[in-house]
Amino acid sequence: MTEDYAARVRGKPIPKQHVETFLGTSSPRGAGRVDVRLRRVGATSHDAAAQARRHRQQRRWATQVIVTDELARRACAERGLTPPPDARPMHLLTIPETDVADLGSIVAAALAHSPAARALLAALEREQEVPETAVRDYYDRNPDRFLTPDALRRGADPYTDPSDIQPYEQVRDAIARELRHAAARRAFFDWLDAARADVEYAEGHEHPGDPTHQDHEHRH
Repeated sequence: MTEDYAARVRGKPIPKQHVETFLGTSSPRGAGRVDVRLRRVGATSHDAAAQARRHRQQRRWATQVIVTDELARRACAERGLTPPPDARPMHLLTIPETDVADLGSIVAAALAHSPAARALLAALEREQEVPETAVRDYYDRNPDRFLTPDALRRGADPYTDPSDIQPYEQVRDAIARELRHAAARRAFFDWLDAARADVEYAEGHEHPGDPTHQDHEHRH
């Protein structure tokens, strides 16, 4: 593989400079906020070896974000979705830690960085069908999530008095939206796993969790 490229997506090279630019604009000195994933790697040590390891993992992490954007652009084109404008990570890379916890930092950063990834996720969400039985089952299994405001103030036991629970009809649409959102995220993960299976990575730009390199981690 040509040394000027971090990866190839269906033969198209992703220049290493794109990765370095991404890291530069999402660093603490840039206009955005560095992702929590970048702060964690080697953050407790200041020796040269730890800093070198941290930088290698940052580069691999950033490569995944850039590759995900390219894959999402291609998926949008294949689906006939309106091509999104180019991303400007310095304006978009402020990532809530809850998103990192729910999605993993690579996917959270990709969605923050890439309009194409967000467009694809939105399309996947529109495609999800949530059966009424699934909505009702979620309501029945999670009464603690649907306590009335008064019951919450009293600290009521959700399993004691049914009148402390909001009626199904009042919360049904919100539950359906939540389940559809969760299903779309799962579909996005499935799509990404399949889409990046054929991506070729240059040495030093492998996935951060790839066990073939010495710095690999299972966190995403």
